Amino acid sequence: MAPSRDRLLHFGFKATMFSNSDEAVINKKLPKELLLRIFSFLDVVTLCRCAQVSRAWNVLALDGSNWQRIDLFDFQRDIEGRVVENISKRCGGFLRKLSLRGCLGVGDNALRTFAQNCRNIEVLNLNGCTKTTDATCTSLSKFCSKLRHLDLASCTSITNMSLKALSEGCPLLEQLNISWCDQVTKDGIQALVRGCGGLKALFLKGCTQLEDEALKYIGAHCPELVTLNLQTCLQITDEGLITICRGCHKLQSLCASGCANITDAILNALGQNCPRLRILEVARCSQLTDVGFTTLARNCHELEKMDLEECVQITDSTLIQLSIHCPRLQVLSLSHCELITDDGIRHLGNGACAHDQLEVIELDNCPLITDASLEHLKSCHSLERIELYDCQQITRAGIKRLRVP
Repeated sequence: MAPSRDRLLHFGFKATMFSNSDEAVINKKLPKELLLRIFSFLDVVTLCRCAQVSRAWNVLALDGSNWQRIDLFDFQRDIEGRVVENISKRCGGFLRKLSLRGCLGVGDNALRTFAQNCRNIEVLNLNGCTKTTDATCTSLSKFCSKLRHLDLASCTSITNMSLKALSEGCPLLEQLNISWCDQVTKDGIQALVRGCGGLKALFLKGCTQLEDEALKYIGAHCPELVTLNLQTCLQITDEGLITICRGCHKLQSLCASGCANITDAILNALGQNCPRLRILEVARCSQLTDVGFTTLARNCHELEKMDLEECVQITDSTLIQLSIHCPRLQVLSLSHCELITDDGIRHLGNGACAHDQLEVIELDNCPLITDASLEHLKSCHSLERIELYDCQQITRAGIKRLRVP
């Protein structure tokens, strides 16, 4: 199948006049190096189409230098393992980044061949590749020492053995996603961080066996950590998270949503130890109060996104502190914070973040919010979205007035 007209126009050629003789002229007039440079800008689908134009273009399109970054998610998710094996043989040492996200048919055997052939791989996404087991991580450990980013989310057969293997063979690892790998325990985390002390991002969402001891290992061995996701790690308490705050001063993003055991002690620890914090997600953490958020706001002035959904004890006092001390705030979720009133929104609308920063505010199921809040938010010129589901005192007239410039 020949390339589409739009793709040919991208090269500067008219599709209606393109023929084999034209292609031959192009090959003669343009040096191979320049043609390779042009081909390097094409995506997977277009390269495959170009490979079918002629033998000459087949060689150019399938040159390994054009296949340094491959994402099959938008191309074909039902691929079989042999396709990955063929890609690895074609790309070899050129391949730096590969996404097989959602490729359910790819398993350990294909990924072993891939690891053997693509030893310079730096970024590998296996999110949702459910046939993947510890054997794959053993292969990566053995052959892919340059690996920096690895996504194993929803690969539920992964155990502590995988983390031990990565620790031994992938010392440059900076980002690891093992969300929903619920067989992982503190022993796996301990092994991982002892060999991968340069970790900057760790996603542990849904790893329900993790407890405070695992966080103590992270806090002790990962001083470069910037992003940590612990959503629905139900056993986590203040003790473990305080260790993170004290050991990871560069922390910028923390998700502890659903960790219902945490208290204001965490907000105090963040305020005292993590001044660079930009993102805090603590939805459904119902023990957090205005006292903790006051300490946080007064010390973490770079906050940009906060998810406080179902932090049911907070009042307008928290909004007052955010309006005074957090001028960079862009996204704020207050859904189900039933004590929030129009007065809190008034302070927010008059705050430092209002005019140029605040883009999203979620107020679903805040029963005390009225049309007056919408008037206060008119000063937020960057506001793109307001959520008001089940705010029964909001009227159509109030929404209509908000829309009027």
